[in-house]
Amino acid sequence: MRPFSTVLWVAVILGSGVLHAAEVPVEHPPFEKGQYVHHAPTVDDLMKDQEIKPQLKKVILKGRDIFMNTQQYRGKYVFSRLSCKNCHLGEGRLNWSGPIWPAATTLPDYRGKNGHVNSLEERIAGCFSFSLNGKPPEYGSDMMLALSAYHQWLALKAPVYETHIGGRGYSSLGKDIPKDIHYVQGEKVYQAQCAICHGATGQGKSVEGKVVFPPLWGDDSYNWGAGMARVYTAASFIKNNMPLGKPGVLSDRDAWAVALYVNSQERPQDPRYTGDVKETREKYFNFHQYTMYGTERDGVLLGQHDNTGAKPFLKPDALRPRTFDE
Repeated sequence: MRPFSTVLWVAVILGSGVLHAAEVPVEHPPFEKGQYVHHAPTVDDLMKDQEIKPQLKKVILKGRDIFMNTQQYRGKYVFSRLSCKNCHLGEGRLNWSGPIWPAATTLPDYRGKNGHVNSLEERIAGCFSFSLNGKPPEYGSDMMLALSAYHQWLALKAPVYETHIGGRGYSSLGKDIPKDIHYVQGEKVYQAQCAICHGATGQGKSVEGKVVFPPLWGDDSYNWGAGMARVYTAASFIKNNMPLGKPGVLSDRDAWAVALYVNSQERPQDPRYTGDVKETREKYFNFHQYTMYGTERDGVLLGQHDNTGAKPFLKPDALRPRTFDE
């Protein structure tokens, strides 16, 4: 099948509100020798699985609904215009598109981002706090149970604590920005390849109040503490998944450039902000060494502000230290 053009993708989505997949040849990075490659189950598989009790199927499907339609909680748990599915494509199932099931098989484990051992619920809470610029549902709540059940079901038959996983995360292009990548180049790529969906100023697109394409910067996007704010994370995500409908058409260089451009725009404050962006960058340098937070662009220090977007607070209570010293 011949790939859809971006214009046709827009017509399909705006006309029906539903995104229909097209068969597009994508050259994903090869899996490394010895890597575990998992193929997550589908909803059809769930409905046919007679070993899963109907009551559990209901909870799994509730978790999937929260994941796919997170905007239904805007103003309560979500203060951006993003949903979980925007960073984890294909219902959170697909390799090279941020599959979520590895969180269920590799946690509890230590995470350098917050410097302690995290549970699956705590990992989900981080997504709400940073990527969705919100606050997570209470630990142990029905929503957390449903989201955890969805993660664990997607990991069905995957080995526990296997960390050599193919297609996991967003780092296929490496972590260091190539030296010949420039902001101006990224702006050109963005306007040519991305603006048609995400808007000339990164504002995204909505139809009848429903988000069709998410905002990439500004008050309604992910905040400075989100994983996607790391340039290498965005670059690998873009390379393997964008533009929507024809992923893989961008060169590595163009993916890096547009990621640099997008992540050099202002966005809501990192919830861990101390009141000084340089101090915050230094305190969390293990993370921010890969972001543009606390660096200058056109004489402006990125992230030196108190703007939290639509969120009426800076840091949700769920972001707290954890020790086992007592």
